[in-house]
Amino acid sequence: MLSNRRRRYALHWLRQHDRAAIGELSERVAAWETDQPVESLTADERKRVYTSLQQFHLPKMDEKGIVEFDERAGVVELGDDASEVDIYLEVTDRYDVPWSLYYLGLTGVGTALAALSWAGVGPFGGVSDAGLVAFVLTALGLSALAHTAITRKMRLGREGPPPERDR
Repeated sequence: MLSNRRRRYALHWLRQHDRAAIGELSERVAAWETDQPVESLTADERKRVYTSLQQFHLPKMDEKGIVEFDERAGVVELGDDASEVDIYLEVTDRYDVPWSLYYLGLTGVGTALAALSWAGVGPFGGVSDAGLVAFVLTALGLSALAHTAITRKMRLGREGPPPERDR
């Protein structure tokens, strides 16, 4: 459902405004797609997005309950099941390391440091258990703060253009 950029853009706009006329929504999506202000859009650019939203994307999203699309009135609003897709709304750059791998690496580093400390290897042998725990908890806490801040910045529906347009 969210693999299509046009649907993500529409959902981004609706998360900011809850409800929109299909004309307004299609203009905003077209502007983001073409990387230009709404005022600079051509009639063809507007029509292409309007038609695909009206005939394909919005009915499909309506069918899944993500939006409620009243074709007769030309109005779209967030549906009851819009929150069901929240888990999928974090946008990541193709060059970013997924947080799951980051935390796996952090666990590996913490485990290696603990093993070196407990084995008394080099400078790590002088680190107390309390010092080791303090280091690991600090690293985990700072990582969680960074993760929270970055995730909020990269979510669909936040102010401004969609996160994938900021890159």
